[in-house]
Amino acid sequence: MLGWALTFLVIALIAGVFGFGGIASASAGIAQILFFIFIALFVVAMIVRALKGRPPM
Repeated sequence: MLGWALTFLVIALIAGVFGFGGIASASAGIAQILFFIFIALFVVAMIVRALKGRPPM
């Protein structure tokens, strides 16, 4: 999921450089949503792992 977020971020940067504002803002929004979903799932996975008794990494 982090890979997809980075892909959309790169698309947003390239579109912004070439002047496609609508595509750039849409891609940046998608990248931001995917990044926060990734962070939330990562935190949940670390909490579950810690509750099972294993060290968190």
